[in-house]
Parts: sequence; structure tokens; C-alpha cells
Amino acid sequence: MKEVKSMFPRARIPYGTWGSSYFPAWQMSPLAEVNISQFAGEAMANILGKRKVSRKELEYLVIGSTIPWHWKFWNAPVVASCFGHRIPGYQTEQACATGLTSVVLAGSEVNSESYDVVGVLTFDRTSDSPVGVFPERRSYRRTEVIADVWDNFGFDPSTGGAMIATAGLTARKYKINRSEVDELTYLRYKQYFEAKNSGFFNRYLFPFDVLNVQGKLVGKISEDVGVRQITLQSLKEQRELDSCITSGTQTHAADGMATILVASPGKAKELSSKPEINIEFIAKVDIRTLPGLMPESPGMAVQKLLQRTGLTMDDMAVVKNHNPFAVNDAIFAKTMKYDWAKMNKTGCSLVWGHPQAPTLTRILIEALEEAVDLGGGYVLVFGCAAGDVGTAGIFRVS
Repeated sequence: MKEVKSMFPRARIPYGTWGSSYFPAWQMSPLAEVNISQFAGEAMANILGKRKVSRKELEYLVIGSTIPWHWKFWNAPVVASCFGHRIPGYQTEQACATGLTSVVLAGSEVNSESYDVVGVLTFDRTSDSPVGVFPERRSYRRTEVIADVWDNFGFDPSTGGAMIATAGLTARKYKINRSEVDELTYLRYKQYFEAKNSGFFNRYLFPFDVLNVQGKLVGKISEDVGVRQITLQSLKEQRELDSCITSGTQTHAADGMATILVASPGKAKELSSKPEINIEFIAKVDIRTLPGLMPESPGMAVQKLLQRTGLTMDDMAVVKNHNPFAVNDAIFAKTMKYDWAKMNKTGCSLVWGHPQAPTLTRILIEALEEAVDLGGGYVLVFGCAAGDVGTAGIFRVS
């Protein structure tokens, strides 16, 4: 393994201190009925309890969410109270890149020696997202109303178009073939179900009971509700919504949470279930491409990241990404000259859904678990966000 200097030499991710809920699809589970911040805080406490990590170890909390939730003004402190440990913290959001950004911010807090242990908690509920009413004197109606999830998905201020239009536009730019996108999607589903059937998900996904305000059981979140087996023929039969884009070759809105800890080297060994495993931060970059070309931005971010570190794709033991559209992977493979069959071997957001903030957190957790199985190496995670932004990060497992 090539030796590359760490961006945060005093920060580590302790192995086995992470976990995630399953991600049920929009409106398909009891999570549609809860305050997602309260659920996330309580779920984090539950996960750490099962990991045998005392919540008292945490000194600070970085939360990430993108969709307004009730009492969001109080942000990390109120979530920490739901977690059961009164610690300070703050909230961050960077659209679909929130998960990776939150982990990096926690790494910065630890690396600065402000804290020894920082918790990262990311969550979102796309179901029944709130509607905001904004005073607008320039409007003849005097007010503007926005349904937070759907209106933002449907309107990019840079282009006036919807998110799906970015996928179609970029597919045409790179002359992506529809049959390749269908084949790629079929493989992604196959990878997901192979990982599920192998028991891989049991290492980091936790089932949760959901209770109502009277404490009665509403339901159990114990699978990625909405994910179904597909066939290549069924994908080929679907109508195109835009160039190379069908209902089957894009992700779906979902609800969920994911958590991970960042600690000083000494504390990481103390908290980890496998202290011999060392997980370091290597580098992270964001870029912005031209308006409406979101699916090409992740590849551009990876190119910049590799140039900065001197690493190559061949140096990567694990490659995983947030791919809201299957064309993202096809474009990445074409521009990076990389085989898309080598990516996302244990699942991806194209299949299991997109609750926004926790998406890249779950991807990172899966990638780190996969790297441990391989005996270590460099881990590359990347994705797109908010119209035309690309993000990418490299971690080292040894």
C-alpha cells in the first residue's frame, strides 16, 4: 500500500462503533409518522449500547440533516438529549453530501484536539416533508409556498429544471447507451441481494421498534422496505422518462438514520471492538461542474482527489458511491476508464434508497466493513449533491 499523509493525523474512526437503521422507502413504514430527530437520537443510543460503547464517552455531537424537522432550531443539543447525554454540538447540511461532510467535520474537531470523542449522527425523513411559507414582497401573491423535498427536487435555481433533467442531459453529453444503464442497474440489484443474503448487512444495520406517543408499538423497521427483486427484461421494458432514465434506473426517496464515531488514536483503540484495526482520514474534496451536469461532478471530484494525493484508481481497495441515477456510474466508468462492475460490491443508494443526509454515512460504513474483509487498503467514497456539486473522500484501513 502506498503511504500517503493523513489529512487528520490525530483523528481515527474506531472500528465497530457505527450503525444504521434500514432505509424504508417514502411513506412505506412507521418512520413516516415520527419526529426523525428524536428517533435518530434514541436509535444512536441503542446502537452504541449494542456496541458496548458508553454514551458518556462522547464529548461533542455533529448532526447532519437536510429536511426541516420539528424543533430544528434547537439542533444538536435537543438531539443529544434524545440520545440521553447532554453534550454540545451543531448541525450541518450539504444536500446529499451531508453524510461525508459530517464525518470530515468531526475529524477536524478531533484533530484540533478540542475533543477526544465526537459522535456523528445523520438522519432525514423524506416522508411528509414540511411545507414552508415565505414572505415574498416581489411576488404578486405576497407569499411563496415550498414543499421542501418535492419542490427542491423539481427545481434547480441554476437551470430552472428538475434533478432528473440533469441525468438525461449528462447522459446525452457522454453518449451513454440505454442498454448499458439497464445492465448496470441489474448488477447493482444483484450486488445488493448477494450482500443481504450473505449476512453482510447484519454487521451494521439494526432493526428498530417504532412506538407512538402512548408507547404502543406502531411497527418494526427491519428491512429496506421498497427494494424488490428485478429482472433485466423488466428494466428494458420500462419507459424512458429522459435519456437513459427510467423509474427502475433511479433511486427512491426514503427515511432513516446512520451514526459513526470519530476519536483520537488512543480513544479509538479503547472504544473499538477490534483495536488492531486502524482507520485514518486521507483526503476530501468538493467540486462544482457546469449547471445541470450533476452526474459528471463525482468523477471530477475523484480526479481532483487523486491528483492531490498521488493515488490512482488501482490503489483503491474499495470504491463506493452515492448514485441517485445509474447513469452516474456509467459516466464515471467512461471518464475514469474504470470498470463499473468493480464498484459498489455490497450495495448502493441506487438500490436501497435516498434519505439524503445519512446516505453517504451508510455508504462509508459499508465501504469500511468491506475493506476490513479485504485485509485493509484505501477506501474511496464519492457522490453528487444539489444540482452540480461533486464530493469525494479517501480513507485508509490498516
